Amino acid sequence: MNLFAEIETQIRHSLQALQARGALPDGLPLERVGVEPPRDASHGDMATNAAMILAKPAGLNPRDVAGLLVAELVQSDAIESAEIAGPGFVNLRLSASLWLALVPKILHQGIRFGDQTGAGKLNIEYVSANPTGPMHVGHARGAVFGDALARLLEKTGHDVLREYYINDAGSQVDVLARSALLRMREAMGEDIGAIPEGLYPGDYLIPVGQALAESHPDLASQEDATQLQTAKSVALPMMMARIRDDLAALGVAHDFFLSEQSLHDDGSVDKSLEALDSKGLIYQGVLEPPKGKTPPPDWEPQEQTLFRSSDFGDDSDRALKKSDGSWTYFAPDIACHFNKVKRGYPQMIDVWGADHIGYIKRMQSAVTAISDGEASLEVKVCNLVKLMRGGEPVKMSKRSGSFITLREVVEEVGKDAVRFMMLTRKNDAPLDFDFDVVKDKSRDNPVFYVQYAHARICSVLRNAPEAGFSEADIRDASLAAQNLDSLKDPAELALIRNLANYPRMLASAAQSREPHRVAFYLMDLAAEFHALWNLGKERLDLRFLQADDRAGSLARLALLRATATVIASGLEVIGVTPEVEMR
Repeated sequence: MNLFAEIETQIRHSLQALQARGALPDGLPLERVGVEPPRDASHGDMATNAAMILAKPAGLNPRDVAGLLVAELVQSDAIESAEIAGPGFVNLRLSASLWLALVPKILHQGIRFGDQTGAGKLNIEYVSANPTGPMHVGHARGAVFGDALARLLEKTGHDVLREYYINDAGSQVDVLARSALLRMREAMGEDIGAIPEGLYPGDYLIPVGQALAESHPDLASQEDATQLQTAKSVALPMMMARIRDDLAALGVAHDFFLSEQSLHDDGSVDKSLEALDSKGLIYQGVLEPPKGKTPPPDWEPQEQTLFRSSDFGDDSDRALKKSDGSWTYFAPDIACHFNKVKRGYPQMIDVWGADHIGYIKRMQSAVTAISDGEASLEVKVCNLVKLMRGGEPVKMSKRSGSFITLREVVEEVGKDAVRFMMLTRKNDAPLDFDFDVVKDKSRDNPVFYVQYAHARICSVLRNAPEAGFSEADIRDASLAAQNLDSLKDPAELALIRNLANYPRMLASAAQSREPHRVAFYLMDLAAEFHALWNLGKERLDLRFLQADDRAGSLARLALLRATATVIASGLEVIGVTPEVEMR
């Protein structure tokens, strides 16, 4: 139930009625008409741009169109008043009964309030970290953003597949294998001294070395190639198991894992490039180095196999094979996305780190080319996270050897705090994660502030029966809007208006791929509730449990339950627990 969408529909019906009477011409772009909250709440409940949008194609002055629309709208029982503002905006005030009707509708739908349907299939790839070590806090941001985006899109009607692309081919995997072999020698009693530069130094590889020593005690006597392959066969599954476990601690899980090595092994990389070649998009040539920039790793001053990426909007063509015949990173990445298309996911979203911004255009060009324009790739970039404690940056970790791990942060502050705080900034903006703020039990800590609102409401509802208000009483009071007529105070109505904006916010956040909007909405909703709570301390008529105002108390209890329902629904979207009692 989206009250804004309902009023938008009513405005379109009014405009169509004006067209039917000849007051407005046919062929107007009614689909562009929108409704939103006014910037200043004193101007009304909603505002529409209808007159501004339709005036020019109608050949009329915007205020004249607005006058026609106002005269039509005020005939509706749902519209208390409609006024022309400025050059032609129309400000609306809705009838109180319309707002009050929202409360029983929320309670009837429960956390499904705001759900939408029929938006289609979509593939979201996120995290996809190299399986060479534990997840770090930067991965946490991408993991939370990707998972929250998947939840948001499911809430708004998409059929979402969460995908993890395992980068288990390439030089970094060879480094992992050599690091594991060194730890194997250590497990067999050898003093390995300091970890050589270029290998992974973290303690997390000690169990891998022990596993190798136990399962392959004679491995050290084998040829180097055999040692590397065996070490990979043991280390990679153990690393992926650890990654899955770390992500699970954050409440993140994937539906599908695609191995890069499998794309090489089954010929998918070759087939993808053959498909591009058949379209005349592959050629042999020498790329000019980027002007004024450090040349990228795949640039060579020699002839290479190139993809005509510039034909599809990229800055230049891109290398697929190096001069020695080995693939660049770009080639298997094309195969990966072609694989998604063939599995029935032409609509794709990738979540990448900020260090991959320069890779976006070429990947989007490849997707367009290989799918003949039938598939699309959106890329959402997650910027850096800076950990702070006592005003100072936190950088080092013994577990990883160089960085703070995701698991360490979750163990210190909890899953909910990590998830919520990662969504307190837009994904492409840098984020400071301050341990002191996250642990503070005050309104300065946004996750505490929102969870505390839900817990406070649960506390009132638990105490209601002792005050003479049974569960059945509250349920009966919330069955119809007329039972809620006592909700007249501006603070109560402000809370209801905020609840009404929830479905609209979800739709807008999903369309813009911005799950942080859900966290921001919850902070605003919590603030509205806490304001009402504090007013109740000062004014007897706004207290939630009053024996001498039974109808008013039951109405306020229904409003509180609706508020808790929306908070719980929003927290579910971002993967945070709606606490019933703060500890």
